[in-house]
Amino acid sequence: MKSAIYPGTFDPITNGHLDIIQRGIQLFDHMIISVAISSDKNILFSEKERIDFIQQSISNLPSVEVDSFKGLMVDHARKHSAVAAIRGLRVLSDFEFEFKMALMNRSLNDQINTVFLMPNSKYIHVSSSMVKEVVSLGGDVSEYVPSHVNCELKKIYNE
Repeated sequence: MKSAIYPGTFDPITNGHLDIIQRGIQLFDHMIISVAISSDKNILFSEKERIDFIQQSISNLPSVEVDSFKGLMVDHARKHSAVAAIRGLRVLSDFEFEFKMALMNRSLNDQINTVFLMPNSKYIHVSSSMVKEVVSLGGDVSEYVPSHVNCELKKIYNE
């Protein structure tokens, strides 16, 4: 059985992330969505909230589980006997960062391959950061996030 991890902050999970998950389960027998708990990013939702959002979003996908990690992604992948790390590529600017990260990860553990997947074109411009910014300014992101995430975002920004 071939497992892959899909690491990220998922703050919050978007429909673009879910699209990548759907594509990943077509390639791997098992996927672990791995929530990064230490990051340089400005995190809005707690680790538990992010995990809950993801679990609600993937409840119909039995070959997918959710976990969290701190430290090196390759160490986390090894812990789960994953053969690959899935990364989403939206636009050209993502590629340079992801390419460098993939090369660094390969130098740390050449047994973990990086697999780049592109989301549906309707999600190319969507990022968690963009979603949070749009909601904070009163915009509607309902087509870009699961409904339960949209409700929580509205609670935070419309109070």
